[in-house]
Amino acid sequence: MAVRTKWTVEHACGHKVVHDLSDRAADRRARFARWLGERDCTGCWKAARSNNTASKEEWLAAKRAEEQRAAAEWAAQFDMPPLEGPERALDWGERSRHQLMCAAHTALVIDGAWDEADWADLEEKARTVTRAGWWIDQRDADGADLLELLDAATEADRGTENPFR
Repeated sequence: MAVRTKWTVEHACGHKVVHDLSDRAADRRARFARWLGERDCTGCWKAARSNNTASKEEWLAAKRAEEQRAAAEWAAQFDMPPLEGPERALDWGERSRHQLMCAAHTALVIDGAWDEADWADLEEKARTVTRAGWWIDQRDADGADLLELLDAATEADRGTENPFR
């Protein structure tokens, strides 16, 4: 008589499911069936993941809203100009600018050798770059590189190329 290939497993969720384990070696089927029994059935597992996805999306939306609020408060406090570009890029650009400027302040002033006068000069340069897409493109840059990146920004990034946009 051959080792069975169909196993009825009572899953941790309480559902009983018949599993075809013929794709497993005969001497590993019983252990795998026990392992399956310690987990939810496929249907419950998928339902839990889809619920988890919803909670992740809610968490991400809340995190983005908090980042957006912090970026807006920061921009107002430090007199940063509004960004320009497609509507869908504006919030992302503001968050990217805020995060990069904070990283630069930490790297250059707090951990570095810059004084407040040096930082004020960098802030003035940053105010001239108003294209949201530029800030988004720099979102993964090291804060210590911000001065060089600002120097490399083009007139189009500064929003002075076309006064009608």
